[in-house]
Amino acid sequence: MSEVTTVELFWLEKRIENRIRFGKPASERIVDHHRRILSFLPGSIFALVRWTSNDFGTILSRIDILRAVAPGQRYSTVPWVSPGGESLLRLSGWPKVERVLQLIDAVESLGIDPADAAPDYWHHAHNRLSVNETPRPYTRARHQAWLRRWRIVF
Repeated sequence: MSEVTTVELFWLEKRIENRIRFGKPASERIVDHHRRILSFLPGSIFALVRWTSNDFGTILSRIDILRAVAPGQRYSTVPWVSPGGESLLRLSGWPKVERVLQLIDAVESLGIDPADAAPDYWHHAHNRLSVNETPRPYTRARHQAWLRRWRIVF
């Protein structure tokens, strides 16, 4: 198993779009006009948005917020992600995907990179949105608490 998690981004106009909404790739390789491969170091958090349509409209809208794993760690398999990642959030359907994108925007509006936000927050957002409830907002105080906890543990 490689030391990195790779994500294949694929774009086919009006049919398929796989894109990274946030994350800090360690490297990028352009395969062709439609494909790129990004690599993430273990522990990196990123959001993968997948959208697919056909002649009748959208058939798939999904967002996954994942943490890249180290060799030997458990992971969930996710299409286009090798080997997979630790799932922090996984939601389908445009209304839920749109709500997650709004939460990401809200974190960014605080001047915080969503890739640096507390992983627990993405779990919380997943749990609340999966039952059509509103997640608590991410705050600077919550972020500071996460940073202090992270320094102690790591």
